[in-house]
Amino acid sequence: MHSTHSPNREKEMIPRTLLLGMAALALSSLALVSYSVATGRAHVGVPATAQVIASSPIILEGLTAQAVIVKRPDGTVLADLPHGGFITVIQNGMARERLVHNVEGNPPINIVQYDNGRLVAEDPATGWSAELYAFGSDNRAAFERLLQQSGE
Repeated sequence: MHSTHSPNREKEMIPRTLLLGMAALALSSLALVSYSVATGRAHVGVPATAQVIASSPIILEGLTAQAVIVKRPDGTVLADLPHGGFITVIQNGMARERLVHNVEGNPPINIVQYDNGRLVAEDPATGWSAELYAFGSDNRAAFERLLQQSGE
């Protein structure tokens, strides 16, 4: 048996007001960015420049989706973590960036502490960095311990 009732196409379509709202949002975003670029407005959300007070190279070696080994460049193991948590997250982000940039091997990254409180993982091989202080005190503390251990 065939139903003679055809589905109401209006119920399947995106409401016109929603489409207009999405278009208005996109156009207003474009207008704001264009104005900012045209007037040379200073960037916001960019970390303030500061002096480096501590910096230490470390090697993050991912073993599995969770496990990571942290070493000094000379090969001394600082931490062998079966569940690296946030350190694994940073290692995965760094590894992805290195894959995109075709970086060979596993050169060290730098854990850098600035005098204004910033703590940053910086990868000289790709220019990638992660603002470690922005992920909460527990995650920051994990990298502060590595910074202290690697400087010994």
